[in-house]
Amino acid sequence: MESWDVIVVGAGPGGSATAYYLARGGAKVLLLDRSEFPRDKTCGDGLTPRAVAVLRDMNLLDDLRQVGCAIGRFEVVAPNGNRTGSSLSVANDSACGALVVPRHILDERILRRAVEVGAEFRGGTGVTEVLPDTNGVRVVRGGGQASETLRARCVVLATGATSRLLLQTGILKRAPKVMVATRAYFEGVSGLDDAWSIYFNGVPMPGYGWVFPTGPDSANIGAGYLAADKLHSSKHAFDEFLGSGPIREMLSAAKQVGPARGYPLRADFLNSPTYGVRTLVVGEAAGLVNPMTGEGIDYALESGGIAAREILAMLHADDFSRQRMKDYDRALRRRFARKFRFCLAVRALCMHRRRLNLLVGLANRRASLRDRLVKIVLGGSPALEQEPGLSSPVR
Repeated sequence: MESWDVIVVGAGPGGSATAYYLARGGAKVLLLDRSEFPRDKTCGDGLTPRAVAVLRDMNLLDDLRQVGCAIGRFEVVAPNGNRTGSSLSVANDSACGALVVPRHILDERILRRAVEVGAEFRGGTGVTEVLPDTNGVRVVRGGGQASETLRARCVVLATGATSRLLLQTGILKRAPKVMVATRAYFEGVSGLDDAWSIYFNGVPMPGYGWVFPTGPDSANIGAGYLAADKLHSSKHAFDEFLGSGPIREMLSAAKQVGPARGYPLRADFLNSPTYGVRTLVVGEAAGLVNPMTGEGIDYALESGGIAAREILAMLHADDFSRQRMKDYDRALRRRFARKFRFCLAVRALCMHRRRLNLLVGLANRRASLRDRLVKIVLGGSPALEQEPGLSSPVR
């Protein structure tokens, strides 16, 4: 039976970042995914300054800037049409800026970087079972006579919003609630600049819409619900958003490129388990999606780095006890819990049109409030350099 130090299941940004930092630290890593790469992933495609900071640490930033769209501002449009916003460099105390990079490009580049530093990748076959015990973890790929069993000292689950393996391992006891969103790409869009725009007008409440430029006249445009909505699908919010005045004008000469695609979003980190027996959970699989904006690439990348740091220490000590697994959970809570609580409070406010109108008006009169709001909503200042040990070698 083939054996590794760590098997990472899921090769999106969180899984590939975990594999990258583990391999860079000297671990023997196998990265698995049911898809071959490059492959598309339905998403808003936004890279916040936090995500940009991690990608720079991975020596990917220059490459991605060649294929991405640079973003300099973030703005919120209130239900009454008033806007407030701020420069990303001011709001995040950083010159990193932000980018929009389509996921079929981004995910393949991060995966390739992990392989370049020593991780092994196998795609095209899904994982059907993860079976931990006191001596290690067995990972089963495929089914029937074509199945194969692999072994590792520990496993990382980076499976996004899909909860099947989390339920199979018992880490999750029931399927989590999700947010929902729908997006499509457009070309020939008028009125674009270098801003990410979040709209709370032109959408049914508690909905939100976005316009994320992907080029001078192209954009990722979508809409969704900030909380689960049993009456309407995200496609309903998307269609209503496209028909609203400001967006209809932007799209008057535009054409849609490809179909509109819906997708779930898990933003339940505050109540989500992040570990099991010899198993850590990263990114959206741990509920790490911004509950205010639906963006999660930054949290996925950072949680991958934190998971790698903790696992490298476990490998060095040959200690995969529950206490060591819990150390990872504590590190995630220290990094993200306050930000999630703040975003949830703001999200609750955003479900009331009048209160949101007042907040945007107040932010326009108080620059400090405006910049703080943007900073927290975007996840705060990049802090990768404050987390030591991402590249600690395995001895």
